[in-house]
Amino acid sequence: MTITQLRNATIIVHYNNEVILVDPMLAPQGAIPALKYLTSKRVRNPTAPLPSNADNLLNSVTACLITHCQKGHFDHLDRAATKWLRARQIPTYCAEKDAPFLTKKGLNVKPLSCSRSNPFFQGSIELIPCVHGDGIVGRLMEHGFGYLIKQANGPSLYITGDTLLTDDVRRCISLQQPDCIVLPAGGAQFDIGGPIIMGVDDVLEVGALSTGHIIANHLEALDHCPVTRQQLKAAVANQPWADRVHVPADGETISEVF
Repeated sequence: MTITQLRNATIIVHYNNEVILVDPMLAPQGAIPALKYLTSKRVRNPTAPLPSNADNLLNSVTACLITHCQKGHFDHLDRAATKWLRARQIPTYCAEKDAPFLTKKGLNVKPLSCSRSNPFFQGSIELIPCVHGDGIVGRLMEHGFGYLIKQANGPSLYITGDTLLTDDVRRCISLQQPDCIVLPAGGAQFDIGGPIIMGVDDVLEVGALSTGHIIANHLEALDHCPVTRQQLKAAVANQPWADRVHVPADGETISEVF
């Protein structure tokens, strides 16, 4: 298995002959309005461009996996990505509740049950509930699913999706101990309400809870994610498990640790 960070929550996972695109946001830099308005320096999204190797990486994709996509969550499936997937009819896996929404967009949808483990290539995929914020903001958000992927001849992978660090997430990590965990660490927060994804403190807790490698993303690509790569690296630097935490740059591939 290799994992390439494309941008924000968008990654590409190579599992043997399968190349899985996760939560694609493919719009050019600045093509989408800001998410924070009570600021003197409003910035349009994405705040970073796609890496220079994006086209070559995307050309190899054989499947797509969406954690959530309704209620305007463009950073996990934007118009550019929808158009790209539709034109190529890439098999697009999603939770059953998202299947009708994506089918209407003309995508080649492959629904996944949230009540049982699903066959997935040479192994299985299980859906783990997300809590994408709480309180008033949480009631307005789309709460999707993370994915626990197990392959017969490869490491296990837990893509948490956009979520706070909940008991469901902790339970999955503690009981399953995935070989690799991809989690959002940008501490995203709107003008009102609390965080809607994990941040630095949550990465520290996951690092202590897990025995596998951690890939932190959802960083430096959206205006409402304040955590920087440098801040996160500094926070984990002195931890005994620091060598298991990876904070890849856009376009960077993590491979040797698996």
